[in-house]
Amino acid sequence: MIGYLILAVLVAFIAVVAVRTIRFRPKPQPEVTKEEIAFDRDAAVDSLAQLVRCKTVSYNDHSLEDEGEFQKLISLLPTLYPNVFGTCTFQQLPDRALLLRWPGKQEGDPAVMMAHYDVVPVNEEKWDKPPFAGVIEDGILWGRGTLDTKVTFNGVLSAANYLISQGFQPEKDIYFAFSGGEEINGQGAPNIVAYFTEHGIHPAIVVDEGGAVVENVFPGVKQPCGLIGIAEKGMLNAQYRTVSAGGHASAPKPHTPVGVLAAACKRVEDHPFKAHIDGPAAQMFDTLGRYSTPLYRVIFANMWCFGWIIDTLGKKSGGEMNALVRTTVAFTQMEGSSARNVIPPEAKMVSNIRLNPADSVASALAYLEKTVNDPAVEITSLESFEPSPVSETGCDAWEKVASAVANTWPGCIVSPYLMVQCSDSRHYRDLSNHVYRFSAMDLTAEERSTIHGNNERIRLETVAKAVKVEGRAELLTRMMENMNQFQITGTNPFNIVEP
Repeated sequence: MIGYLILAVLVAFIAVVAVRTIRFRPKPQPEVTKEEIAFDRDAAVDSLAQLVRCKTVSYNDHSLEDEGEFQKLISLLPTLYPNVFGTCTFQQLPDRALLLRWPGKQEGDPAVMMAHYDVVPVNEEKWDKPPFAGVIEDGILWGRGTLDTKVTFNGVLSAANYLISQGFQPEKDIYFAFSGGEEINGQGAPNIVAYFTEHGIHPAIVVDEGGAVVENVFPGVKQPCGLIGIAEKGMLNAQYRTVSAGGHASAPKPHTPVGVLAAACKRVEDHPFKAHIDGPAAQMFDTLGRYSTPLYRVIFANMWCFGWIIDTLGKKSGGEMNALVRTTVAFTQMEGSSARNVIPPEAKMVSNIRLNPADSVASALAYLEKTVNDPAVEITSLESFEPSPVSETGCDAWEKVASAVANTWPGCIVSPYLMVQCSDSRHYRDLSNHVYRFSAMDLTAEERSTIHGNNERIRLETVAKAVKVEGRAELLTRMMENMNQFQITGTNPFNIVEP
């Protein structure tokens, strides 16, 4: 009797899994409508090259920065984009924030297009081409910032410059919000948000850097995927500190301060944060999983019973998939004695933690305390910010961005995802729940690896897409003129990198 009961349960289980898998079919994607409008491709490339030649490197130690290079870039803008500066109001806010307002025909909640024009430092000796020379060879533009994110900056302004030359005026205001200190978590973007708050401006939609069109990043999916970030992780730099009486290294106690911290490090790494297969991750699995190979489709169609597989694989392999479903911890710094033969009176280490939207700074610190479980180790926050809210997907604003991606890359699968890096768009958390993070480029794994690395470069065809009217320019026109659909191209690369 028990055997028949077990068999019946097993058959019912298999039937449920099978039915759910059969019904797990691709959802309708945005309709694709091709439109071609000419624009000056060479001018767009030249403008980006001139921006790259401005050495706008930001440092936490501001004494290392060259303020003249930042001002050089700003002074170039009216020459590179004359129609924009002849039509839009322009103001500089503190900490190198630039804000332009393109007046619309009527009042209403505006759109905000974001980018940052500062870049990270370079090791020039490791580059094949000078990083700030704007070298163009064989269809490639070399230079720091070509991908992150001067291409966005140039794409937005070049598209607007073209549209204005055609006599276009948006129905409602469009703001171009640019930061000169994003790479160091500067105050440029917060100052712009403060300006919006003070003036009662509530954006209908905000578009910043984030996902991109990529391939071979999701199990079992071969088609290109256009990933739009609907949220981004929070960040916590946690310090672990322990003290001792110090002394000569020739007669150590059983556990030195460095050893105590090493044990704490191992405990944290051996006990990862809990996986959360919900929110943006669940939406991504539900969208892309429908295009997977049969075995993976069984898993993604039945996460209620197979979610543990994603959890286990993430724990063992780490990487991007793991980062999508849990708070991650990366130990990055350790400090002990200044002498090789002296036991340090104090030892410290730091971990960089990226917070899943289901976690918080407080809950993460509590988890670390519980996991380390050693009163000799003091755990404190050096700096932190909470995960962003999750923006809506079942709304017109989402459909606009999704349609933009689908129309720019016909055949790609458009999907929400969780951005695991940080961007300036997190500062808009209290102004809008329609904040989307999409770097409108199709980048190979090799190209993505150059962001914040050596030999950063961009294909000229990608520069052109950043301002194509079927892309970025279409976004600017249709978003304000026809609130039913528009297209987008030209934000930063697949960032998967950020500060």
